[in-house]
Amino acid sequence: MSRAKQSMDGNTAAAHVAYAYTDVAAIYPITPSSPMADYVDQWSAQGQENIFGNQVKVCEMQSEAGAIAAVHGAAQTGSLATSFTSSQGLMLMIPVLHRISGERLPVVLHVAARTVGTHAMSIFGDHSDVMCCRNTGFAMLCSGSVQEVVDLAGVAHLAAVKGSTPFMHFFDGFRTSHEISTVEMIDTMKLRELMDKDALEAFHRHALNPEHPLMRSTVQNPDIFFQVREACNTYYDNLPTVVEDYFKEINALTGRDYHLFNYYGAADATEVIVAMGSVSGAVKEAVDSLNAQGRKTGFIQVHLYRPFSAEHLFSVMPQTVKKVAVLDRCKEPGSAGEPLFEDFCTALSKVSATAEGSVFADMKVVGGRYGLSSKDTDPSQLLAVFENLKSESPKNNFTIGINDDVTFLSLPFVPYEAASVEGDTSCKFWGLGGDGTVGANKNTVHIVSETAGMYGQAYFEYDAKKSFGVTKSHLRFSNRPVESSYYVKSADFVACHNQSYIGNYDIVSEIKAGGSFLLNCNKSDEELETWLPADVKRTLAEKQINFYVIDATAIAKRVGLGNHTNTVLQAAFFKISQLMDDETWLNA
Repeated sequence: MSRAKQSMDGNTAAAHVAYAYTDVAAIYPITPSSPMADYVDQWSAQGQENIFGNQVKVCEMQSEAGAIAAVHGAAQTGSLATSFTSSQGLMLMIPVLHRISGERLPVVLHVAARTVGTHAMSIFGDHSDVMCCRNTGFAMLCSGSVQEVVDLAGVAHLAAVKGSTPFMHFFDGFRTSHEISTVEMIDTMKLRELMDKDALEAFHRHALNPEHPLMRSTVQNPDIFFQVREACNTYYDNLPTVVEDYFKEINALTGRDYHLFNYYGAADATEVIVAMGSVSGAVKEAVDSLNAQGRKTGFIQVHLYRPFSAEHLFSVMPQTVKKVAVLDRCKEPGSAGEPLFEDFCTALSKVSATAEGSVFADMKVVGGRYGLSSKDTDPSQLLAVFENLKSESPKNNFTIGINDDVTFLSLPFVPYEAASVEGDTSCKFWGLGGDGTVGANKNTVHIVSETAGMYGQAYFEYDAKKSFGVTKSHLRFSNRPVESSYYVKSADFVACHNQSYIGNYDIVSEIKAGGSFLLNCNKSDEELETWLPADVKRTLAEKQINFYVIDATAIAKRVGLGNHTNTVLQAAFFKISQLMDDETWLNA
């Protein structure tokens, strides 16, 4: 089946799906989830219709606490209600989340998971916010890429209605929420066909209505509260099956293969990593690298985190597995282990107690932390995890991606070089925040993906102040879907758009041998000889790098673009990279 391809970020993908299933959206902005609410607000103002043929009612509240209260009220009166949030905003919603789940209302929250402020505030991503909500009663569904957001966001809405349980659909802040990727879209009308109309009608009948009064949200005493609280068990017991059934429907529509837990790797693996979120792409690369060398490794990606189904988890675990590393993207000081690690151990003890699960009884399980506050997590760090598992006594409670010289919990780095694949192109652009480099690169991904028919990925690295700081754009292009969820560290093309960087940062070492380097500067050929640092010239020579120099500032002024050098530099990139013929990109 041919499916329409578009380039978009995770926030756009989530908003696109959420709008289709929503009657009422109560919003309040917080980084990095704000674009989801913004898109829904725009589309509503433009009169766009959801799958029910209605315009979504959008209301911006005074805080996240007000937004979730409005969602609660809307759901009580029979509306399918949605909100979008992150971090401290999600923390403000927690008291009402307990109420919503206790009343089994099909509310959906889309969360761009972000660091919760502790010793310092951070706008970047990890799972510390959503893990604070795991006891609220919300089902929790995790997407690990922009394509997964497109495919799985709708499952949260569908399963919430059919399962009479609210859902939190989350994905990594910035790494997924702001990554632009080429994705295959699902026809909105196909999503409408998947809605359980009987369950939706039952929800509407149960709504508060002054014409049909009923009693709800009573105050209960010790004589009955415990019994009634346990009465929800059946809904949570049934929910994994509901979600898995919807995954099958999505699989039929997309041709992809989603399950509550997806296994990747050797069928007879002895060592396995368990994790969720955007790290999945990097883990798969590490698994491929090791298995190509004769190792037997694997990876289990968690999609449905709550309810946590031990049955589904161990049904995909190879029976040959002896050692498992469970990775969490958060830290819980003082705990016996981080959340996913503890859930895995609990599930293992439950399964090991049965005759069918006795094969896993002697499994060694260790836990580790990665990627806090968007710390980049690449395959070399995951190789370190597998090396740790290979040892006689694997270290538990470890960290990767940092050098812990205080408590010495970090694993040593392992060298990794990505396999070269014909047709794949990786690029890195160094710019100044506000100079247009990021905007031009976003545009480039759309042009290459939608004009040349390639798959593209763009991710942007910058500090919290953004403007006038260093920005690094990481772009990948391929004839196949791009899953590499980490910074470009070995590039075919590198551009430095600010000449002052050349003496302050190590830029050229990340260029592949025979690659290309574009420098924007106002130096003549003679001046370059003395101005370029010796180590830069040495690297250019030793790697036989194609070196290009352009004075984009002078050209922009000459052709009437003022200070907009990004257009000139974008044209230079297309000319040098030869991703498409000149006529195509000039007319794009």
